[in-house]
Amino acid sequence: MAQDLELERFDLECETNNRNHRTIETGCRRLVVRRGQPFIITLYFTSRGYEEGVDEIALNVQTGPCPFEESGTKARMVLSDSIREKEWSAAIASNDSTRLTLNLCSPPDARIGRYRLTMEASMGDQGTSFQLGEFILLFNSWCPDDAVYLDNEDMSCEYVVTQHGLIFQGTKDYIYSVPWNFGQFEDGILDACLQLLDKNPKFLKDSNRDCSRRNDPAYIGRIITAMVNCNDEDNGVLFGRWDDKYDDGISPMAWIGSVDILRRWTRYGCQAVKYGQCWVFAAVACTVLRCLGIPTRVVTNYNSAHDTNSNLIIEQFLDEQGKRQLRHRDMIWNFHCWVESWMTRPDLSDNYNGWQVLDPTPQEKSEGVYCCGPAPVKAIKEGDLNEIYDVPFIFAEVNADVIYYIQQKDGSTKKTIHTSQVGKCISTKSVGRDTREDITNNYKYPEGSEEERKVFEKANNENKLVQKEETGVTINIKVSENMNKGCDFDVFFVINNGTSVERQCRLMLCARTVNYSGVLGTECGMKDLLNVVLPAHGERTVPLRILYEKYGSCLTQDNLIKLVALLYEYQSKDIILGLRDIYVKNPDIKVRILGEPMQKRKLVAEITLKNPLAQPLSGCVFTMEGAGLTEGQQKKQIDSCIGPGEDAKVRVDFVPQYSGLRKLVVDFESDKLKGVKGYRNVIIAPQR
Repeated sequence: MAQDLELERFDLECETNNRNHRTIETGCRRLVVRRGQPFIITLYFTSRGYEEGVDEIALNVQTGPCPFEESGTKARMVLSDSIREKEWSAAIASNDSTRLTLNLCSPPDARIGRYRLTMEASMGDQGTSFQLGEFILLFNSWCPDDAVYLDNEDMSCEYVVTQHGLIFQGTKDYIYSVPWNFGQFEDGILDACLQLLDKNPKFLKDSNRDCSRRNDPAYIGRIITAMVNCNDEDNGVLFGRWDDKYDDGISPMAWIGSVDILRRWTRYGCQAVKYGQCWVFAAVACTVLRCLGIPTRVVTNYNSAHDTNSNLIIEQFLDEQGKRQLRHRDMIWNFHCWVESWMTRPDLSDNYNGWQVLDPTPQEKSEGVYCCGPAPVKAIKEGDLNEIYDVPFIFAEVNADVIYYIQQKDGSTKKTIHTSQVGKCISTKSVGRDTREDITNNYKYPEGSEEERKVFEKANNENKLVQKEETGVTINIKVSENMNKGCDFDVFFVINNGTSVERQCRLMLCARTVNYSGVLGTECGMKDLLNVVLPAHGERTVPLRILYEKYGSCLTQDNLIKLVALLYEYQSKDIILGLRDIYVKNPDIKVRILGEPMQKRKLVAEITLKNPLAQPLSGCVFTMEGAGLTEGQQKKQIDSCIGPGEDAKVRVDFVPQYSGLRKLVVDFESDKLKGVKGYRNVIIAPQR
């Protein structure tokens, strides 16, 4: 009588499988695979090998605390001749003496997460069970039947595998990028992402139902947008703050990557990390979603409206000096960041497949929770406000009209209407390059086009405003090229009279510091000209000097100043409003790489920043990190003060662990200069 099959050992072939499934940078210590794609395991038996027709082998997989076949969280695979699509299956790849190699494959709609793998071996009535360990299953944008499939290799690499990127900030007139280390394959990040799923309230309420829905990227995306913020007291990752008071945490401007944030969250028992703002929320969500296999990118919308009453109108109240009066919660953010994730939407029609907006920044509740999306970008563009989720709110962010009510000293109110102010220069990083891709046309038809008018009729025609007849007078605000922090500079208000009549006017100019969410600060420049004459068909330019001694101490870490011009025409009593936000530039950080960039060989980075201010800098700290380059963050503090015009300079050693294109990201903090960013791309050669 033949002996029972007895398992001596097993090999989950982590290195081979992880490389084939594009998860090798998570390491080789455990198996991380993508759904709908075969992977191999090898079984080693003691005294004899597997005999077809004599032995029966079955493999069991299960995920979640209470797995059920009906919930899709448990499956049994009996060995067959070949892999079967669209179901859990196992087939013999090779059978050599006491070694048996198996091909396993999950269905393309399998639940993602941590799985337990067991083997049952039987001969006749005798049977034995063996534990084969664990593996982690992710979404697969390379599998044509997966809901996140992307038919473009470069896009899949950029939006799933690439661990670094750029996030756009500044103003619509001065767009700049900050580097970010997403680091989705760094140590501990995958575990943090899975822990995030298991901390969400839906899992805690009904783990079986929650785990059964983890095959749906729309469901996962909605969970992540809720869990990246902590506003629902749900063990969320980030605490949001916008008031420039960050002493009991870390300023949102100081972060350079998601890795340190997620590691802090897990290290301190899932307590919210202080502090985040929109780009930090978006970047962390991007890390989590990429880590789980959902193609994701960070998007910036300039002049982003926050419509609190869903009427597609943003109402702003100003006094005669252009200062905002707090009468209404509606806001216009200088910019706002969210993410887009690529997926099909079987809950909607096929027209809405593709990019979906997900926004983890806590602004308004959705179904009772601070989350937003997924909202199809196509639905936003077409004004299909009845589609789920949160399409009206995002539509308003890029399409709302704006009314400015200007309160006069005599108690009367004048209003000006702006129908094309919001939703400008919607931006994301280009695929494979450190450049900006403008995706505004994905969200809206060109302003004033016939298609745009039709969309508004469909969206909410009763609230859509009609631009008042033009007065013939316009204000254009022009700026200097060298608006650098520490410098004085001029801005220019250019007034054109396009009519054949001379105009007698009062012109009020004001400059105030402002944070990126639109909250005004201290005045740093003012002119009130009572008798401005505009000749017929003439132009007049009025300069305003902005002094560092005025703005330096009250500038927020956003480095933004709002310019406001109010032109009051005495005869017609018309008011013309001119607005522009300007960004005051930080100095550049220079990064030099010393040595030959090669995997597992030490490199040195020399990092330099010149003090642009007339005062010395103290408390200078450089922070550096880069996925595959550094072991976590490295900080270098400079003990001495850095005088005006002097260089703050440090050197840092690191040993790249992986080859290919990498990005070393740098932040500089001091008492007077904060949130200064720099980076250097480094191509690491493979180890010889």
